[in-house]
Amino acid sequence: MTTKQRAFLKGLAMNIDPIYNIGKASITPEFTLGIAEALEARELIKISVLKNCADDPKELASILAERTGSEIVQVIGKKIILYKESKKNKKIELPRVKKA
Repeated sequence: MTTKQRAFLKGLAMNIDPIYNIGKASITPEFTLGIAEALEARELIKISVLKNCADDPKELASILAERTGSEIVQVIGKKIILYKESKKNKKIELPRVKKA
């Protein structure tokens, strides 16, 4: 993902609310499955890390990205933004990469 594409996704993510919260149970297999399904349906999601979660949001983001095959758009404070292109219902058209 290029910096231009990442900036585009950050702009889109500003207008969406977190659809998942990570609490003290941290990341369970069921939670990961739910994130994967949400990414397939929406492509871009925001996740909130609650205060009672002891894990580092950046570590949680990399674990989720690895397990779901998604890309980390941004981690700000306790908010994680993930993106994964949908196979069935593509909604977001990323800016094209210009070749030199």
